[in-house]
Amino acid sequence: MLMKLYRFLFAAVIILSAIVAQAQDSKLANAYFRDGEYEKAAEVYKRMFDKTGKNDYYFERYIASLLEVEDFDQAEDAIKDQIKKRPKEMQLYVQYGILYDKQFMPEKSKEMYQKAIDNIDGNVHMINKLGSSFSRSGNFDLAIEVYESSKKVPELKYNYSYQLADMYRRTGNVSKMQDEFLNSLIKSEKRMKNVKTIFQRELDEEGFTMLQTKLYERMTELPDMEIFPEMLMWTFITQKQYDKALRQARALDRQFEENGGRVFDIAEIALDDKYYDTAIKGFEYITTNKGINTSYYLEAKRGLLKAKRFKITKNYSYTQDDLVALEAEYQSFMADYGRNSQTALLMQEYAELQALYMNNIDEAIAVLEELIGFAGVEKYALNQSKINLADYKLIQGDIWESTLLYSQVDKEFKEAAIGEEARYRNAKLSYYIGDFEWAQEQFDILKRATSKLISNDAIDKAVFIMDNMALDTTDVPLKMYSGADLLIFQNRFDDAHVKLDSITTIYPKHSLEDDVFYSKAQIHMKKREYQKAIGFYEEIVEKYPEEIRADNALFEMAQLYELILEDKVKAQELYEKLFLEYSGSTFAVESRKRYRVLRGDEI
Repeated sequence: MLMKLYRFLFAAVIILSAIVAQAQDSKLANAYFRDGEYEKAAEVYKRMFDKTGKNDYYFERYIASLLEVEDFDQAEDAIKDQIKKRPKEMQLYVQYGILYDKQFMPEKSKEMYQKAIDNIDGNVHMINKLGSSFSRSGNFDLAIEVYESSKKVPELKYNYSYQLADMYRRTGNVSKMQDEFLNSLIKSEKRMKNVKTIFQRELDEEGFTMLQTKLYERMTELPDMEIFPEMLMWTFITQKQYDKALRQARALDRQFEENGGRVFDIAEIALDDKYYDTAIKGFEYITTNKGINTSYYLEAKRGLLKAKRFKITKNYSYTQDDLVALEAEYQSFMADYGRNSQTALLMQEYAELQALYMNNIDEAIAVLEELIGFAGVEKYALNQSKINLADYKLIQGDIWESTLLYSQVDKEFKEAAIGEEARYRNAKLSYYIGDFEWAQEQFDILKRATSKLISNDAIDKAVFIMDNMALDTTDVPLKMYSGADLLIFQNRFDDAHVKLDSITTIYPKHSLEDDVFYSKAQIHMKKREYQKAIGFYEEIVEKYPEEIRADNALFEMAQLYELILEDKVKAQELYEKLFLEYSGSTFAVESRKRYRVLRGDEI
């Protein structure tokens, strides 16, 4: 028994040693080949092939090494010898063809290639070997011929569709590439992710249009295959054709009697990309057609409210009736589902609607104070509600309660983005009330904030305070200005105008003059008096091109023209001016990006 164990262990050691030696030889040969030392590579590859007697990779590399040093006679002898030993191995004729190619003998190489292809006869082993050999040697048209030959055998009809598609891709035949990739999905739906990735990389707008036509044809030919309408829906999403994607998702949902998941996903994507009408239609489909107890119903109700709110508040063209209708929908939702930890996010949104758009600060504060008292509210939602409550308290003039709430969030989330947000607002509060030294310290710290937006805002505020404190022997003008800023925050626009005017009256030609114009522009923006806002922005750019408000004015004016007034030409002109003349601005990168988008570049 013990002797048998020793024999077994001895044999295992021998085998393991052989495997290790072979791996080392392979590594050495590949290194020689990679470094252009082909004679050495040929020697090692031959030794390895002789040991195995049938490893096609080693033989191909051996022949390739000989061809690199133009040792055609030795290569031909080796190939003939193998053909004599293995006459049915058609990939050897491919090697022979490559040998003739290297010697510029196209007729003979073609004869060898054709001999290999003619002898495939539906043999899967040969198709694999020849297709792979032609592909590796760059003979893609011949590889196509090999793989196409498999279609003569009915059971192999789609077996090589994926390889064929790749060959057509390499030869630039986009239509055939699409056909074969779609055929490959009939064979295996698991390839969907890879196929999508390749289409995303390879196709332009025209290519996607062609693909969509082909998918419609497949859906007619194979109506029971779910994969093709799914792929069609994906192409619509990729091209931002969300309405068409939604139609496809609804059709699939009805056809396969699903729970609305696809439709919900499209609605969410459309909402994130600011296609609010499509998002509303998607969420409404679920709330109308799916029962109240289905898995997506409640989330769809929430999404519907969010999409309607964004449609109203983000496009700057809402009416009071729009706001009242939205308010009624929120109230209806909370009447149905209650005010509790599960509806906390909706309560938060409702409070924002009341405070920022309905001018009902008391109602907003009451809702958030109720929310903060609930047990089980998710931490982030709870603390965001505290920040919002602090804002609304500040609008009412309750400074001490505001700073207390900001400080609570800052303390609980010291390193998180929401903590930085609370710290920034607390610093801004100190700025509002004229405590510039403490505010400056906080803004300096927040320059290193993880949030780029907070970091940029903190830099702007720190520079603004430093510039204006350094120029004056008194901080009275700055206190007047920061007080006006607070009035704007509190939506007390008439009072803010009076205070801003008093600065230019009492302190004519003061360095704050461009800031006064900027604040007036902000007031008109909040009141949706866009032409008046543009007037002040233009005055800043013309009169104070070297001051720190100039790039802000340019960027905000460009955004106004692009997103609200929909004058793309003017917006493009302003973005270009900004990144060319203010290349060091924090808005320069975004301006260049928006300029290229408006110009029609692919980003």
